[in-house]
Amino acid sequence: MTPILLVPGLLCSEEIFAPQLPVLWPRGPVTIANTLAGDSLAEIASLILADAPPTFALAGLSMGGYLAFEIIRQAPERVSRLALICTSARPDTPEQSAGRRKMVAQAHKVGFERFCALGADALTHPSRKGDPALNALSERMGLVVGLEGFARQTEAVIGRPDSRPLLASIAVPTAIIVGDADPLTPTALSEEMAAMIPDARLVIAEDCGHVITHERPDVVNPALAAWLGG
Repeated sequence: MTPILLVPGLLCSEEIFAPQLPVLWPRGPVTIANTLAGDSLAEIASLILADAPPTFALAGLSMGGYLAFEIIRQAPERVSRLALICTSARPDTPEQSAGRRKMVAQAHKVGFERFCALGADALTHPSRKGDPALNALSERMGLVVGLEGFARQTEAVIGRPDSRPLLASIAVPTAIIVGDADPLTPTALSEEMAAMIPDARLVIAEDCGHVITHERPDVVNPALAAWLGG
């Protein structure tokens, strides 16, 4: 039984991993990290490590992947397996950082609840635009994080380092999972990580956007089960 640590993405609560819990719990105790404290990825990762099991299989989604890299920087000996879901090892470009800050400004301008509603389906696959369950999920998670949390997470993400120099040193079983139509982290970014991490396994979910854990649990769950060893 391997302890499992799951790290949510930006504007995500622990609910982002709800479809995976029935598959993961029989394989080991699951902890879902708190990403709402800390002003930098290094600080958030340090706080996560303080509450984490001594060793664990580590899975991060989107911003959670950025935090996974930071956790490995700080405590590589504690990570027994690594899963990178809809994420990237690259830092922000100046254009991406400007776009993130523009979204925070918009959230202040229109009100956070309306901001969450307006962007509820921005990252899902085109075939799922307007899906009531996915939209409600996005809105609920956003409201859990809140405007202050969103702004803090955004600045932490903007300040993240380039993790590509770290990849070749990752020596634990690694799964990389991404949607084929992810608008935020295109498949080329996952292919890049898979090429640089020794023996990494890449899984691409068809007809899927960025909210992969809810859009395609039928792909994510077997991939995580295989990653954990069967």
